[in-house]
Amino acid sequence: MSALLRTFPVAALAAGMRRALGSLAGSCLADRCLWDRLHAQPRLGGAPTFDWFFGYEEAQGFLLPLLQEASTACPLQVLDVGCGTSGLCTGLYTKCAHPVDVLGVDFSPVAVAHMNSLLEGGQGQNPLCPGHPASCLRFMQADAQNLGPVAPSGSFQLVLDKGTWDAVARGGLPGAYQLLSECLRVLSPRGTLIQFSDEDPDVRLPCLEQGSQGCTVTVQELGPFRGLTYFAYLVQSAH
Repeated sequence: MSALLRTFPVAALAAGMRRALGSLAGSCLADRCLWDRLHAQPRLGGAPTFDWFFGYEEAQGFLLPLLQEASTACPLQVLDVGCGTSGLCTGLYTKCAHPVDVLGVDFSPVAVAHMNSLLEGGQGQNPLCPGHPASCLRFMQADAQNLGPVAPSGSFQLVLDKGTWDAVARGGLPGAYQLLSECLRVLSPRGTLIQFSDEDPDVRLPCLEQGSQGCTVTVQELGPFRGLTYFAYLVQSAH
């Protein structure tokens, strides 16, 4: 998550948000109170969503071919863990021509309330309309390290993690491995977990290979976006 730390002081955040959080580099990114404060702050220019790393527009060229390959399920069941106030879920719901049933979960009730309000047309926005008539979108509060209350085993064809491993790992690798275990538990047979990160493959791949034995782990370079290179780490269930 080095890019997140590098860009935080100059990213598209309101000055009030930066003052409320203080130094992100010195904070524990696994602390829910920090994220509650972050998500409660106004967004620069009144933007309805905020994305770390990059948003749906940058990710769609990578995601859409995967959605096409996995289109045997109708609609495709998609889980975004640690969704925050990202536009990834809303982009999939409103712009994807393939039917998707998207669930965004986050441990911050502030983030979940914001996204549900956005979905229903609050905050001066129009209600979100699906890109396909069969598509659905929901947001629920849940801890990504304990998805049992909201996600039965084997229930999602695609699980997305955009920076969540990076944040949880700041609190220690055991938490990150628990996150990975839960993501793999809820994957359907031959489902795919995608972790988006700026962390170097030399660091991330050994962790994923250790924590997902029996799965196929690959990496694809993305970007550069705004001058930074990112990686998509794919973990595919073998059963």
